[in-house]
Amino acid sequence: MTTVDRTPTVHGTTPAARRPTAAADRTAADSRPGDGRSPAEGRHPAVGGPWPASARTAPGGDLTVGGVGLAEAADRFGTPLYILDEAEVRARCRAYRAALPTAGVLYAAKAFLCSALCDWIAEEGLGLDVCSEGELRLAAAAGFPPERILLHGNAKSPQELRLARRLRVGRIVLDGPAEIARLAALSCPQAPQRVLVRVVPGVSAGHHEAVRTGVAGQKFGFAVEGGAAAEAVRRVLDRPGLVLTGLHCHLGSQIDAVGPYLDAVDRLVELLAGVRDRYGVELPELDLGGGHAVRYLDGEPALDPGEFAARVPARLAERCARHGLAVPRLLVEPGRAVAAPAGVAVYRVLTVKHTADGRVFAAVDGGMSDNPRPALYGARYSVRLVGRASPAPVREIDVVGRHCEAGDVLVRAAPLPADLRPGDLLAVPAAGAYQLSMASGYNLVGRPAVVAVRDGRARLLIRRETVEDFRLREVGR
Repeated sequence: MTTVDRTPTVHGTTPAARRPTAAADRTAADSRPGDGRSPAEGRHPAVGGPWPASARTAPGGDLTVGGVGLAEAADRFGTPLYILDEAEVRARCRAYRAALPTAGVLYAAKAFLCSALCDWIAEEGLGLDVCSEGELRLAAAAGFPPERILLHGNAKSPQELRLARRLRVGRIVLDGPAEIARLAALSCPQAPQRVLVRVVPGVSAGHHEAVRTGVAGQKFGFAVEGGAAAEAVRRVLDRPGLVLTGLHCHLGSQIDAVGPYLDAVDRLVELLAGVRDRYGVELPELDLGGGHAVRYLDGEPALDPGEFAARVPARLAERCARHGLAVPRLLVEPGRAVAAPAGVAVYRVLTVKHTADGRVFAAVDGGMSDNPRPALYGARYSVRLVGRASPAPVREIDVVGRHCEAGDVLVRAAPLPADLRPGDLLAVPAAGAYQLSMASGYNLVGRPAVVAVRDGRARLLIRRETVEDFRLREVGR
């Protein structure tokens, strides 16, 4: 597979042993996400919305993803169950590579990470953005090329920095003053570490205040306003064991418009010009992070990688020309935009309760332990019955979890068949990001299994967590 990237520290050349097969190329090409085409016969009508492009209706009211029936998968692997469409992941990686052929594209591991996903990302030529020792060790164990790994996070421990140095990761993003000193102590001019400085540009973006990370007054990075970012740059340049390759920022999550990224470019180019004027150094990279929005409901806006690719590099070139700067190489870090639409969560209904005030609650065998986003952010999802057809009229039903919290609600007022009953299966799309990666063991309910589907075949990637797993962590009484 030939890559278009010129810098192997982000993309690299795909190892021959990891090249996708021709069948994989055809599968990804035939299931381009969000291409706006009319659904084919039998295809689920939400294609182009929150469901994977491979989602299709099946006889008897079932839904197939990657050619695998969700009801069949639930019977085989149990519920709750997370289905991950490999072709959808690959297609979305390729869409970013095609839209931004000269940029560095790194998958943000915090969205969701497992060994198989590391393989897919590596084979499609992306880099990997990790933010913990766990993510870094998993990537290394999976054989992900370390020169294509970027480590960031607001509170890296000394052992994480030592591990990153030992593995020789390609870049480390410096997020606070202490990290500059710690990393400098671990580095030397003979084996310098490439770093970026995380900058807070003062741009507010994101669907919830808890995920707006581009404004001052929160825990990330160095603010442009007040001079903290400029001072961090000075300190890094003074360290001979560190090589400053550029600036990094992350504005927030679920950003559905290009405008905030253009604002960030404007402010960061001014800082780049200031660095050039003061120190005589032109930094060669500019990382705008991720946060690209996806659809959780039909009709919701999503960030179009094509529009991003058309406007952001052009703005960067125009602003650099205005300041007489060479145009730095752009880096982006999509996570949710790659993984979320590839995932579908499948639950089994345990109880259906009708209250005196006319409400209906359908309690399923999962909930906030495998998807905390509705409780944390008020996130909204769609849901549908799978495994059987229903002639019953539709009514509003609250799909709730099994946990001892009134806020454990997965989908409020979901339009579902009025004859919904215990034993039925419900499928929730756009489940591939920030669900299992944020999952907990609340009430000692184990995390669900993860299954990959492709070309009509399903294979287990992550087994279900059991009560025995919890017990084995205990070492005394």
